[in-house]
Parts: sequence; C-alpha cells; structure tokens
Amino acid sequence: MPLYEHVFLARQDLSQSQVDALANTATEIVEANEGKVTKMETWGLKNLAYKIDRNRKAHFVMLNIDAPAGVVAELERQTRINEDVIRYMTIKVEEHEEGQSVMMRKNDRERRGRRGDR
Repeated sequence: MPLYEHVFLARQDLSQSQVDALANTATEIVEANEGKVTKMETWGLKNLAYKIDRNRKAHFVMLNIDAPAGVVAELERQTRINEDVIRYMTIKVEEHEEGQSVMMRKNDRERRGRRGDR
C-alpha cells in the first residue's frame, strides 16, 4: 500500500485534549477504511509565519499513514469539513521515517538547550 504523511494545523484556542480528539478522529477514519496509522506525533502549539483565519499560533499534528488513495481522499474530505482545522497537507512518501520526526528532535534539542542555560 502507498505511504503518506498527513499534517494538520488546529486552531490555537483548542485544548490539548481537543487536539488529541481530532487526531484520534483522523485515525478512526483511516482505520475504518482499511488503512493503518503507523505513527502519530503532536508537535505542540507553534507560531505561524503569518495569520491564518485570525490565528497567530496553531497546534501541529502529524500522522504517518499506510493506506490506499481512496482512504486519503476521505480523510482530506473530513478534514476540510472540520472547522477546528485551519490547514492540512498530505504527501506521498517512499518510506516513513524511523523514530522521531525532525520536528520532535528539534523540540528535544531546544528543551535541553534551555535547561543548560540555567
């Protein structure tokens, strides 16, 4: 089956539990259509380069998906309908990255750097 990375940005005023619920909903859509989510990462609340729908920040979530193209089309359709999602992007990849994504490694490095300054 083809492999995809699906990243979506959720509104800044959502709580972390609501963002997790959005990610779980996306996972349920994929699994209900005979696909599989191999990894889910929440990158946290980050600043945006420019305002999107009056939001200066957004919650970033990434899903690694192993599913047919029809499943991705349905996931994107459901994501487009959801008012809590301000942007999304799905790309087809040759293989999924092992371990943590670059964004998660970056977050770990920043946390360690801050603690070293104290």
